[in-house]
Amino acid sequence: YLIMTSKKEQDEKRVEKEWEAVDNAVLTSGTFLQKNLKALLIGVGAIVLIGIVWWSIDTFYLKKRGTDAQTALFKGEEYFRNQQDSVALYGDKKEWEGMIAFVNEYGSTDAGNVAKAYAGISFARLGKYDEALKFLKEFSGNDELIAPAVIGAIGDCYANQNKVEDAASQFEKAAKKADNAMLTPLYLKKAGIAYRQLKQYDKVIEVFTKIKNDYMTSPEAAEAEKYIAEAEMLKK
Repeated sequence: YLIMTSKKEQDEKRVEKEWEAVDNAVLTSGTFLQKNLKALLIGVGAIVLIGIVWWSIDTFYLKKRGTDAQTALFKGEEYFRNQQDSVALYGDKKEWEGMIAFVNEYGSTDAGNVAKAYAGISFARLGKYDEALKFLKEFSGNDELIAPAVIGAIGDCYANQNKVEDAASQFEKAAKKADNAMLTPLYLKKAGIAYRQLKQYDKVIEVFTKIKNDYMTSPEAAEAEKYIAEAEMLKK
């Protein structure tokens, strides 16, 4: 009996270390996204869905550049897309003053609202999560792509600040807000991994069971059973 117990403890410790490594990779580096969603551009530091954010912003907000604010944002938007984040934020000392200055001047306009998302994501990519959160939380909008991406980016900032419980809550909120077959299972997985770090194994099982049952064709569903089985073992 003692030999069996010792072997079980060794197996649990080994699994614990393996999954902890997976957790850290998914929550902080974007490894999972880079492997499975190559169409999305992943920022350094916090995981932000840059491709979706920019496409949505361009489609829903900036197609009609009739105002001075929208026109003025064009150059900064180019720096943002090219991930020249410091220049995007602080300006090029020529024709672009920077997202921060832009938000201060045009913050009440649609373009100013978009600039808040840009600024938040740029700060996140630079690893400046407090500054990122300030701008991301100021963004307001209900677009089905931009809004969940911003909420998810807030979660990523919390994860990188080791505020895992807050991160889990944001990821679940982003999943609900997205309500689609591509983004929802992605955010649910991130929530599940956060709950895994919190050792809330019942929540891990709940989240990954939802992925497995409701989003069975997603890349996340293919791995759901592993997380469920691991959580079932560790909760005993």
